[in-house]
Amino acid sequence: MSTLPRQGLDADSATRIAEDSARQFQRTFNDRLVAAYALGSLAHGGFAPAVSDIDLALILTIRHHEDDATIRRVTLELQERDSSHQRLSVFWSSLPALSTDHDDGRFPAVDRLDLKDSGKLLLGEDVRQAVQPPGADTLVTDSVRFALQVLAPDPVLAEFHHPERLASDIRRFTKAVLLPLRFLYTAATADCGSTDDAIRHHLAHPAPVAEDLVRAATRARHGQPDPAEHLTALLHADLVPLYLHYIDTTLIRLPPGTSDLSPLIHWRTQLLDR
Repeated sequence: MSTLPRQGLDADSATRIAEDSARQFQRTFNDRLVAAYALGSLAHGGFAPAVSDIDLALILTIRHHEDDATIRRVTLELQERDSSHQRLSVFWSSLPALSTDHDDGRFPAVDRLDLKDSGKLLLGEDVRQAVQPPGADTLVTDSVRFALQVLAPDPVLAEFHHPERLASDIRRFTKAVLLPLRFLYTAATADCGSTDDAIRHHLAHPAPVAEDLVRAATRARHGQPDPAEHLTALLHADLVPLYLHYIDTTLIRLPPGTSDLSPLIHWRTQLLDR
């Protein structure tokens, strides 16, 4: 049987966790914290109680080298409170970097766009007007870097060999299937959108790749997972084709002059070898 997700975390409860976490970071950084925002589905809608992260953005006056370790430590302390806090995902950068569209800290381009378009102020001064949104080329190249960091490492690829592990963890299952769709949607539209937007965009294509797997992940995302045996079979059949589709489409969409394609090509080769 699939590990059923907890159903008690609604958007209001998740927002309260984000607000409480923001106050903890305010106590940590004092007047160096300019603002804290909710991002993702808490900001633009579509929060899925079964699987959605609690996305929190911190904007600092200036980033010090030791800030990264401090934020990771406080985040871990917050995540250890209970299973709901485990959903907390924290992004951070300095206001000077955000105002010049630079990556400083942990704030991928698509999340910088989400901040500009939909960020929900939790505390501090609203500075979204000063945020410089990333361009279409930056969104594509940055999402590739993020995908290679999150989806291509050997421990993740090993799960393609044993998809029953993914099938038994609904949050990891939905991320594995739906994150590539988010990347494809942003590359095609230059919009961060929502997971549901990305699903609709993918399924609107004639004969969408891995359609049955995507629909199963959509049901799981909304708290209605299929039996683990069925999910395992779908993962065996469709997960590699879905990722090959993502990589091949991305290779075509990369900006002219992109020189080092070897990480994507190596990832593709590894997928085919499994």
